[in-house]
Amino acid sequence: MGYVMFKRKNQNFNVLPTHLAIILDGNGRWAKRRGLKRTAGHKAGVVALKATIKNCFDLGIKVVSFYAFSTENWNRPKEEIDTIFSLVRDFVKNDLEEIYNYDVKVVASGDYTKFPADLVEELEKCFEKTKNGKTFILNLCINYGGRAEIVRAVNNIMQSGKKSVNEDEFSKFLYTADLPDPDFIIRTSGEQRLSNYMLWQCAYSEFYFPKICWPDFDKSELIKALNEYGKRNRRFGKIKEN
Repeated sequence: MGYVMFKRKNQNFNVLPTHLAIILDGNGRWAKRRGLKRTAGHKAGVVALKATIKNCFDLGIKVVSFYAFSTENWNRPKEEIDTIFSLVRDFVKNDLEEIYNYDVKVVASGDYTKFPADLVEELEKCFEKTKNGKTFILNLCINYGGRAEIVRAVNNIMQSGKKSVNEDEFSKFLYTADLPDPDFIIRTSGEQRLSNYMLWQCAYSEFYFPKICWPDFDKSELIKALNEYGKRNRRFGKIKEN
């Protein structure tokens, strides 16, 4: 199983999501409020990312997805994009080493092959190194867009020769084919929209929109979010029985 510290018993959660997905929003605003460059916000965001991954695994959440770079983010200034690439490169090459102890499998959703060649190489080394992880899954959503994912799935279905598919079969052509749909989606910074994230997978997800920016999302905020999730009544279209 690997080295896993379960602290769930100390938190008294009613229920935990099997798959937690987080939209990392507000890095730029966090920096602006402090009179810093947007790039400083992204650096602080990586610190929060590393801590949140560990906190999620310590609490026993089996699958965690992070929306770190969208297909629309290519429209940002080159300096900012280059900084993000550099931070992702360092994160994958250095920071993830500590997370490997959790018996984690690292995967990606999105066409990461469009990134710089050296970053692609580091990502694929990480995927190969962790491919046998069985306790947790870390899903990095990078160069990801929900509409692009659906179009990609449709094209792959047509290329496979299939004339029609049902919902379960369609899901097998998505980036998340081997993952459960997210039970709980968190977007920081107070914005209340998905921004093209997991449009197919979120059909029955619960949503949570804390007003704090991503760099300030610490363990106490995670626990607050999970306690809120535990209060939700998930019926999936059914009537709750007494």
